[in-house]
Amino acid sequence: MNTKLHGICEGQGRPLYLFVTAGPVSDYIGARARLSSLPKVDWLLGDRSNDADWFREA
Repeated sequence: MNTKLHGICEGQGRPLYLFVTAGPVSDYIGARARLSSLPKVDWLLGDRSNDADWFREA
């Protein structure tokens, strides 16, 4: 079994929140679980695995 580490970092790259999911779990699950923890920002940097309309709109 493997795991994935999802992180929310501030502007300098320092982690604010870390969240671990099982490796086979979709990255959308990790994104949705931490969505309410995101600080209010003007922009967000994420990789392709978080590219979804619902995520950008939220």
